[in-house]
Amino acid sequence: MAKTQASKLKGEHLELLPEIFQAILSSEGDPRIIYPFLQNNLEKIDDGLVEELKAWTNGILPKLTPQEAQSFAVAVLIFSNLIQQFPLGNLASNLEIAIAGYQAANKILNRHSSPDEWALIQNNLGRAYLERITGDRFKNLELATQHYQSALGVTTLEKNPEKWADIKVNLGNAYITRIAGNRAENIEQAIAEYMSALQIYTPNEYPVAWAGIQNNLGTAYRQRISGTHQDNLEQAVASFQNTLRIYTREAFPEQWATTIANLGNVYSQRVRGDRTENLEQAIASYQLALQVYTRGAFPVDWARTQSNLAAAYAERVRGDRAENLEQAIASYQLALQVYTREAFPVDWARTQSNLAAAYAERVRGDRAENLEQAIASYQLALQVYTREAFPVDWARTQSNLAAAYTERVRGDRAENLEQAIASYQLALQVYTREAFSENWAMVQNNLAATKGL
Repeated sequence: MAKTQASKLKGEHLELLPEIFQAILSSEGDPRIIYPFLQNNLEKIDDGLVEELKAWTNGILPKLTPQEAQSFAVAVLIFSNLIQQFPLGNLASNLEIAIAGYQAANKILNRHSSPDEWALIQNNLGRAYLERITGDRFKNLELATQHYQSALGVTTLEKNPEKWADIKVNLGNAYITRIAGNRAENIEQAIAEYMSALQIYTPNEYPVAWAGIQNNLGTAYRQRISGTHQDNLEQAVASFQNTLRIYTREAFPEQWATTIANLGNVYSQRVRGDRTENLEQAIASYQLALQVYTRGAFPVDWARTQSNLAAAYAERVRGDRAENLEQAIASYQLALQVYTREAFPVDWARTQSNLAAAYAERVRGDRAENLEQAIASYQLALQVYTREAFPVDWARTQSNLAAAYTERVRGDRAENLEQAIASYQLALQVYTREAFSENWAMVQNNLAATKGL
């Protein structure tokens, strides 16, 4: 039965591919024609199409004349571009199909015979690997970097300044997310790539592209390790404010909201200026972003902004402390409506941990119940924050759980203290004196105090 179903799907994939390419050839790749066609065949746009596309192109190419092969490869390239940007279906499958198509086209459109098309393939492969969901993230990011660098091998500033600048921006995006190598050096490289692109993308001639790069620079400076943290955050603020010169709410509502939320992240960390005022700026920024980031239209962005808003309220200096913590708890709980364990396990765990900290500090309500809520949320976070997968988060959560057990009202006092001691000792398996001297000292101090109770 399963074999018959698989054979049926294979047949449908084989029937679909010639139809797709006929539509591409007759419409010259017009997305207004291709996208409705793909939408009508959405159930066939899946992982099965990846292997069939490879087999189909491998079977056709050897039978074609050089001129026919060139035209066919261009059609494959167009199809890959379209499926990579296709807004419907399964994103992971769409990217796998695009990668398979680019690799097939690359066999004919090579660096020597078709340098412009080859560079385009390399650039688009870089973007596909950068966004890729399947496979090893470490390897995908390395492949993205390599493909962008290959594209720059034939795309020069003198011959094609705009394409050169585009690839520079893309390469910067790859470096900012890169896992391999030294993190500080990767961020410096990302900044250098963005700055190079600004030679071409000036605010007067290319205002939208300039604004996008300024936004990327803001993110890079916020994460920067080299230089002073204080100066880097000021650079980030300046870059995001530059972005907002172009990304107005009226003209670019989504980009405006993203930039405003990013600015909120910087204000929440800002060293210069008054800490009280910086947190007010952060809260105001998140609240503005939420005017565009609604749960219905942008659920993930909405959840992330709710979580960041909660963190700002938890640290807020102005206003009533009890009310601020209520606001923080409410926003964390809203974020968890989207950040489920199944869909977003890491974000879910982080939010559970932050929610636990808010409950541990909560002023309103019953103290005993608040601590039970905190303990429960820390324990939930540890279902994802395992020692193997997230050693530092695991150790931090164990330490926080220990503190909650130390203060616990319910249950047997002696048993609660034993639980606290056990959790502190677990945290010290990661928080060693050599690797985390400050954390080690803090946990040792707390452990000693708990043993003395």
